[in-house]
Amino acid sequence: MTGLSGCGRSPVADSGSAASTLEGSAQASGRCARTAATSFRDTDLGCDLRHTGTLELAYARNFTVDEYEGGYRLVCISNGERFLVIPEGASVPEGLADDIATIRQPARTYLVSTGMICLLDEIDALDEVSVSSVTAEDSPSERLSHAIEDGAVSYGGKYSAPDFELIAQTGCTLAIENTKINHAPDIKQKLQDLGVTVLTEQSSSEPEVLGRLEWIKLMGVVFGREDEANEAFARIAQRVEDTAAQAPTGKTVAFFYINDDGAAVTRRSTDYVSQMIKLAGGTFLSFDPTDDAEGSSSVQAVIDLETFYARAKDADVVIYNTTVDSSVTSIDDLIGKNPLLADFKAVQEGNVFACDEDMYQAMTSMDGIIGDMRSALTGADGNAGYIWKLR
Repeated sequence: MTGLSGCGRSPVADSGSAASTLEGSAQASGRCARTAATSFRDTDLGCDLRHTGTLELAYARNFTVDEYEGGYRLVCISNGERFLVIPEGASVPEGLADDIATIRQPARTYLVSTGMICLLDEIDALDEVSVSSVTAEDSPSERLSHAIEDGAVSYGGKYSAPDFELIAQTGCTLAIENTKINHAPDIKQKLQDLGVTVLTEQSSSEPEVLGRLEWIKLMGVVFGREDEANEAFARIAQRVEDTAAQAPTGKTVAFFYINDDGAAVTRRSTDYVSQMIKLAGGTFLSFDPTDDAEGSSSVQAVIDLETFYARAKDADVVIYNTTVDSSVTSIDDLIGKNPLLADFKAVQEGNVFACDEDMYQAMTSMDGIIGDMRSALTGADGNAGYIWKLR
């Protein structure tokens, strides 16, 4: 990849384009050659392995990887966790610091984070998954679904209620969790007591959309597929750049769903969904709360419908978040949520869209998602199936 890293080339579009904004953010923060000088990075192993290099990251801020002689890799995560990836056949170095957990290759894995499924699929590492927290029916990956149906991968329960006996019987040595495990520390401890190393991925906290995708490089390190991961990141990011290089559409977009209390739940302006809308050439209508609104979080904002209506009624395009509320399958269903929605410009003009239930987990398809968003903005025919028009 050349363009999105911002290294050694001029912007591909004028200064107002999404591509130049994306590229410029990498340049401004120095991430085109970032050596991960972050507060959580600690390269002191407690032993005498010689440091040989550092994995350069263009966008990801929540992990670092340092390379050591013998093929060892030290992984530091922004939550303070450290891991030493040990090549197959190698031993744990004497004197290794007590806070460093080990990941032995090959790693028999209990895969809990659904966001990592597509990354492992992309680098052909699903064969190292022994237990999954999704069923064949719920898996966003056809290959993982087939593996579960064929018995090669066992369903082992959700993060909050794993089948500890199954995990032990299958010989899992690694669990890849998302941040939900922070709400179940007893579960994490029991996994560790079974001898399972627990890695809590932080991709959802990445401030840049391509930072989420760059976690594929960490999965490449963990599963010994670094070349495949680097190639995949470059290829997908280049396709994102190609879409982002197109001229802005001038269209405004309201992305939301209506919760059980009748409020509108949208994304914050810094969220990756809003970034993808901008990369598609749209203008995201944000409602970042200035206070601790009930239900709001670092990625979403909960807004009373009257306030939402006042700002969003003239939006050119509505994308209803059916990843959360799948009950809306038509414009009539949308209006049924609240009659005020019938007055929206996009509703009256028929520019109302829904999104695929697996959109949040499809990091490796973000170019297709962005392309679908652009089609929604421009009225172009054809899409990749992530965004579609409601009738």
